[in-house]
Amino acid sequence: MTGHDVEAAARREAWRASWAVGLAVAAYGVSFGALAVASGLDVWQACVLSAVMFSGGSQFALIGVLAAGGTASGPAAIAGATLLGLRNGLYAVRVSPIVGPGFAKRLLAGHLTIDESTAVATAQPTLASQRIGFWATGTIIWVGWNLMTLVGALLGDLLGDVSAFGLDAAAAAAFLGLVWPRLRALQPVVVAVGAAVVTAAVIPVLPPGLPVLVAALVGVLVGVPDLLGRRDAEPHLAHHDDVPPAPDSGESER
Repeated sequence: MTGHDVEAAARREAWRASWAVGLAVAAYGVSFGALAVASGLDVWQACVLSAVMFSGGSQFALIGVLAAGGTASGPAAIAGATLLGLRNGLYAVRVSPIVGPGFAKRLLAGHLTIDESTAVATAQPTLASQRIGFWATGTIIWVGWNLMTLVGALLGDLLGDVSAFGLDAAAAAAFLGLVWPRLRALQPVVVAVGAAVVTAAVIPVLPPGLPVLVAALVGVLVGVPDLLGRRDAEPHLAHHDDVPPAPDSGESER
């Protein structure tokens, strides 16, 4: 197989991954639209939030706090969503070489830098396929997410009193669904449990919206040192001699 064939195959795979991930994530936007209306936002407010913020975890965190404390918890909701959105700044460091130079292009790329666009882009083997993965995934999700937000907001608005359907508690459940797949090691489990216990303890004494900021502080204090994460990694490092050496790459050359 020639280099041109390999590059073409990589580009096709990037497009397939972009569509597969993009459509699946975009469909989830209908949940956000309905939950945003259930939290007290208007249809147009839900749509503007998706278009401008465009960060699923931060959006669900925002409406989750609003649902619990109403408009009075707005500052706390914004602060919590901002803390979650900071991770996208870390993604920017990784995708910057993929995007390349150009102020306007980087400005647009900053808006499309999310979990999924970063994951699809960095999983590709060549620079050209990485760029396809980033731009295609980000664009597909942005367009689809905003369309589905509108659909969900209209449906939620038609339902009227959403408390009868349990949607007033669904924002927290949806956000838990985003976090749950990440709880695969001891360190994130300890962070999650510690934040949950402290939050439950301060809810009776703090105004609505502030407990989520306390939870974020606990997450930072427990998560940044990553002591348990290092401990989990030590056994793997200690037994690196047991790993058989990789075969000589020269033997597979054609």
